[in-house]
Amino acid sequence: MASFDQKKITEIHQHLHSHLPSDSALRVKALETILVEKGMVKSESIDRWVEVYADDIGPKRGAHVVARAWTDPAFKERLLADAASAVDEMGYKGPASGHLKAVENTDDIHNVVVCTLCSCYPFAILGMAPNWYKTAAYRARVVREPRAVLEEFGVTLGEDVGVHVWDSTAELRYIVIPQQPAGTDGMSAEELAALVTRNSMIGTDRDLKVGA
Repeated sequence: MASFDQKKITEIHQHLHSHLPSDSALRVKALETILVEKGMVKSESIDRWVEVYADDIGPKRGAHVVARAWTDPAFKERLLADAASAVDEMGYKGPASGHLKAVENTDDIHNVVVCTLCSCYPFAILGMAPNWYKTAAYRARVVREPRAVLEEFGVTLGEDVGVHVWDSTAELRYIVIPQQPAGTDGMSAEELAALVTRNSMIGTDRDLKVGA
């Protein structure tokens, strides 16, 4: 007969049963159940919607926008002047791209995005917002002490680099255009897009890595 460590079994049992869904997760599940029961939406449709925005879109669309801006000066000019129209050119128009502004990082300026009121986010091109973006701590602190918050994300800025904090709203959302890494001029658009991180398009990443 197999021998079992009763103490270990108890610890595992307690661990599994102490991680209940959060209140918000329970509310979302309850709403989903009601909508499905009333025939207003199919459960499969919800699963597919989450899959599309979490996996298929993710930050990939935004990365392709950035890569094109790096390789097409005329497009970059249009993107900075009218981001929504430029993104529409690429077929990425959506409910969260209609009021969009692109801001560009330079040697002298670093941009970072927040939504102080809730969690407004350009999900049509960046996918689902990361959990930390929606936390009260990030939303409050990045406005008051942006350099300290950026340090926690591994972004260390010199005193000669200014920080611009952009506050997203329901009417206007932002995408940061990070600087193209040195030594990547010969790369294809696909290769460049693979270097772009989600955080770099929010502003909590700055120095993109080649071959990372």
